[in-house]
Amino acid sequence: MRVAGLISGTSADGIDVAVVDIGERIEVVAAKTIPYPPEVRRAILSVMDVAEISRLNFLLGELFAEALRHTGVPIETIELIGSHGQTIFHEGQPVEFLGRKVASTMQIGEAAVIAERTGIETIADFRAADIAAGGQGAPLVPFLDYQLFRHPQRTRIALNIGGIANITVIPADAAPADVIAFDTGPGNMLMDALAPPFDRDGERARAGRVNTRLLDELLADPYYHHDPPKSCGREQYGAEFIQRTGIDIATAAELTARTIALAVERYPAKHEVIASGGGVHNRHLMERLRALLRPRLTTSAEFGIDPDAKEAILFAVLAYQTRQRRSGNLPSATGARRPAILGKVSYGTNRSPGA
Repeated sequence: MRVAGLISGTSADGIDVAVVDIGERIEVVAAKTIPYPPEVRRAILSVMDVAEISRLNFLLGELFAEALRHTGVPIETIELIGSHGQTIFHEGQPVEFLGRKVASTMQIGEAAVIAERTGIETIADFRAADIAAGGQGAPLVPFLDYQLFRHPQRTRIALNIGGIANITVIPADAAPADVIAFDTGPGNMLMDALAPPFDRDGERARAGRVNTRLLDELLADPYYHHDPPKSCGREQYGAEFIQRTGIDIATAAELTARTIALAVERYPAKHEVIASGGGVHNRHLMERLRALLRPRLTTSAEFGIDPDAKEAILFAVLAYQTRQRRSGNLPSATGARRPAILGKVSYGTNRSPGA
């Protein structure tokens, strides 16, 4: 089956599109990133008003549908779309709210619009079912990491450096229940905010001086020392964090590297770390990680997976799982009580339900 995956990450820099053929193997047909118009990115990063959220939800549905047409793959060959959309709020840990404890998440990019514009069945809103089952709704990428990187003799750690960084620990010859995964803390989010749209090659961070006193204070945050499952997002590392701490870009880059290293070093048996996400293009960050990590650090490109496309590939795979009525979460990673079938379906005009 040919499936398209769509996602815009926490950094909100654009729409990642991957078209994959799923059978006995996962074969990537095409992958591309379509940047957001600057005014759309600004709106996403500053969204507060309910009316604006509603309008953005439908506007992003239009942009996601248009992004699919930029891959060069004939749209009539695609049978299914999996769209993560754009996360604008994520709170995986329950909080007190109106007398109840509630965990919640919100991704926008209306799937009904994508299905209508493309004519293709579209599955979206993947995190909600995991949260309903008692999980944190994140990370979901371990489901794909396990399929791509499991090895009979080697323990591998898959590292994704998006807006938030996360790791998937895959022990040698692991069963799904053996996989451990969690968000390590900030990825590109702080650096992008301090040097918009991003610090090319990490040049500004490399030229700066790390505020070691502030860094030590930040590293004392209990989150970095809590056992998984755990997740975080813009709610922890957004504008309020920058204003409260007065962090500079050199210290932000070092905080990202050090918190990733803290997470990886919890697992002494690992043999190699396989990185993906936009952070792999930040030379300064990758140099710091190579200096801090004991195992070999490589990227998913070594395994034939475009580092910029892995999460888009994930949502194509998760949509395929949902179409087959199979679960797509790993409870060992998210903390859910059980495996859950993820996502909500908007049927396309070109196919009948279940076709």
